[in-house]
Amino acid sequence: MTRTAFKMKLNPGKKEEYIKRHNEIWPELKKLLHETGVSEYSIFLDEETNTLFAFQKLSGGQSSQDLSKNPIVQKWWAFMADIMETNSDNSPVSIPLDEVFYME
Repeated sequence: MTRTAFKMKLNPGKKEEYIKRHNEIWPELKKLLHETGVSEYSIFLDEETNTLFAFQKLSGGQSSQDLSKNPIVQKWWAFMADIMETNSDNSPVSIPLDEVFYME
């Protein structure tokens, strides 16, 4: 099992919409993530900076960030593009974070 973390940016004033969309996450996207080996996925928001911090536990060697060719992921990105900073392909601007401490 490996862990990965990354940060993204939420557009100002979009916290409630972001939460709503994730509370209603599509079953097919959730299934895809589980099949890929993502067993845990948490996202936290720093409201001061609108920075989203994401953490995943992985068993398959791929994170959600490695699924860019999947049509379900592309559709989700398009759905989320109006409330987040995105790249030209609608993928969220995502910055990997180095783990500097872990305690079990």
